[in-house]
Amino acid sequence: MSKFELVIALVNTGFSEVVMEAAKEAGARGGTVVHARGTAGKDISKKYGIVITPDKEMVLILVTHKIADNVVKEIYKRAGLATDGQGIVFTLPVDNIAGLKLE
Repeated sequence: MSKFELVIALVNTGFSEVVMEAAKEAGARGGTVVHARGTAGKDISKKYGIVITPDKEMVLILVTHKIADNVVKEIYKRAGLATDGQGIVFTLPVDNIAGLKLE
């Protein structure tokens, strides 16, 4: 099992601050915001009943495995699909890190 995880949150433009506030309250130190563009088709909004805005922000947050679940839960609570942020959140294992001290 990896000691670190990369939390990735994809949210509507303007919600990266909400994501970072939630992550910091769950123990994260900081993150990186990347401007992105979604490619979901109109069929998705019809099928799921949500409006898909193409402009997105991708927030990348490197955390220890110990706090990853709490960070994901807090972000999703504040910026998940049921909110105006319409975000999704997931993690990826990270095996090697250079230049950061997270503990």
